[in-house]
Amino acid sequence: MANFRYGEYDGGPDPLTPPFDVRGALDDMGDDVLAGGTPSDALRDLLRRGWDSRRGLDDLLRQVRERRRELRNRGRLDGMLEQARALLDTAVGQERAELFPDPSDEARLREADLDDLPSDTSQAIRQLSDYDWRSAAARETFGKLRDLLRREVLDSQFRGMKEALENPDPQAMRKVKDMLSDLRQMLDADSRGEHTQEDFDRFMEEYGDMFPDDPRNLEELVDSLVRRMMAAQRLLNSLSDEQREELANLMAQAMEDAGLAAEMAALTDALAARRPELAEMQRGVRMSGDAPLGLGDATSAVSDLADLAELEGSLAQEYAGASLEDVDEEAVRRALGRQAVDDLEALRRLEKELQRQGYLTRDGGRLQLTPKAVRRLGDTALSRVFAGLESGFRSGDHDRLDAGQAGDLTGSTRDWEFGDEQPIDVPATVRKALLTSVERGESTGGPTRVKLSPADFQVAETERRSVAAVSLLVDLSYSMALRGTWAAAKQTALALHALLRSRYPQDAIQVIGFSNYARELKETELAGLGWDMVQGTNLHHALMLAGRHLDRHPEHEPVVLIVTDGEPTAHLERNGRAWFDWPPAPQTVELTLAEVDKMTRRRAALNIFMLAEDDRLSAFVNNVAQRNGGRVLRAQPERLGEYVVSDFLRARGARGRR
Repeated sequence: MANFRYGEYDGGPDPLTPPFDVRGALDDMGDDVLAGGTPSDALRDLLRRGWDSRRGLDDLLRQVRERRRELRNRGRLDGMLEQARALLDTAVGQERAELFPDPSDEARLREADLDDLPSDTSQAIRQLSDYDWRSAAARETFGKLRDLLRREVLDSQFRGMKEALENPDPQAMRKVKDMLSDLRQMLDADSRGEHTQEDFDRFMEEYGDMFPDDPRNLEELVDSLVRRMMAAQRLLNSLSDEQREELANLMAQAMEDAGLAAEMAALTDALAARRPELAEMQRGVRMSGDAPLGLGDATSAVSDLADLAELEGSLAQEYAGASLEDVDEEAVRRALGRQAVDDLEALRRLEKELQRQGYLTRDGGRLQLTPKAVRRLGDTALSRVFAGLESGFRSGDHDRLDAGQAGDLTGSTRDWEFGDEQPIDVPATVRKALLTSVERGESTGGPTRVKLSPADFQVAETERRSVAAVSLLVDLSYSMALRGTWAAAKQTALALHALLRSRYPQDAIQVIGFSNYARELKETELAGLGWDMVQGTNLHHALMLAGRHLDRHPEHEPVVLIVTDGEPTAHLERNGRAWFDWPPAPQTVELTLAEVDKMTRRRAALNIFMLAEDDRLSAFVNNVAQRNGGRVLRAQPERLGEYVVSDFLRARGARGRR
């Protein structure tokens, strides 16, 4: 039987994950929208926070910054110089110990040569390359130094080469040289358009152990090499001028000793012709650790720091035109692992799924909520309002049982009264008349003749809800934002829309926003609406629009609700332009009160919700209440929705009982 082994799945997102459900994400966005934000801002904040079990950009960004701090504290970049100097000093010390007991002139001449060694480590190594070591231990130490330099320098150019050359021999170095030659030829063939994937596969089959990144094609291999070379240049630029020159000389000396200088120079030229960014100036980095790092490890640290810096910038999304598509998935994988890639992919899918499932749309590049999304947000706002209402208002139904024939049957009957228009319930009428005759003893045992009297007639009860024309006037002036009341007004408008849509679909609602001018607001506009950064509270224009709405529905009961935090400071002139003045001009007050009087003649009571304590505003609204008969309510912004909805239900119920 075959043997099977089971382990954690790491081939991508869980294939058994339920289908993408973004309703929870929309609800999270709705919190920001109902708080006064725009859909674009709400989506951006959601991507930053994350949702469900998915990490957001802020969490990924925090991890990237922590990773950068760890790398900076990992060690010093000049560790290669320190290691080389230490081995060189050890070899020289071992040679001096061997020469000291020898009294010959040759020994003294050798000591003089050692005394005259340059202070520059690379030059000293070059000078000692032909030295005939007396000490076997010194010869071995110097050999370790040259092997170390060769491995580290190659590892700084090809990640993982140090492990491949841990036990170097002539054949291994020959293989490296052949790899460099074949790689350059492959690049030349690609520049001529002659390269194929089969060529790359054969190359990797022979030299794949030298490339632990496991590139899948030539372009990925070039990306890895270029990133490594740029990191090596950043490392050099991170050192002092003296250290930079010394390390560069060491690297050049190591490549010459390995017989790879010519091939490496040719490869660098080929890559530079292919990737112009190699010629760009690379900024250095700062490392604050105490441990000395080898050249390969230091190059890896610098490369990782550069990648993390770029990743941090793309995750922060603080530049114009920022998009999640700018985030390098491979950089995320290298820095944070596979789970972070899955979280990033989920964030990328979010906006697409919100659009695909009909919650978001783009109009001219502007993100907007669809009617489907707005209805959901309105229902959420309404549920929050009802959660805060007293139990007496929570039902929201104010039905009339004395309606006419147009009503729906309830299944109940009652005695007929003069003036009733409900249909006669014949079976119930005959049954009552029959029972009445039996009670009177009029039954003879034979065929019964039923005599009907007016008291026997029964009518079928019907219910018909009163029909209302509702105008909600919402102040959009700049002061609403300054006082922090705009979000409450926005949520209230959505909640009222949801209430009428779900429980009073026969009603006609109009929401009017007013600042320097007034305009009608559709339900789909409310979610993405912001306050107007203009001067003026043109209640005059808003009342004119509300009056036209009521006039279009003369058979409806008028309901007018006004939400404002300031007295009227603007009016509409005959030429259609808005006039602003503060303190309010007498003409502004006169024209506004004239519209109030027109509302009074329409039998429309104006209920005003004050969101600020202001003497001038109080005087004005009290004057309106006296002229119109409406009410003035001083509402706390956080409970505005409860005040408006409960007042609407009260007013509607009262009219329904007339």
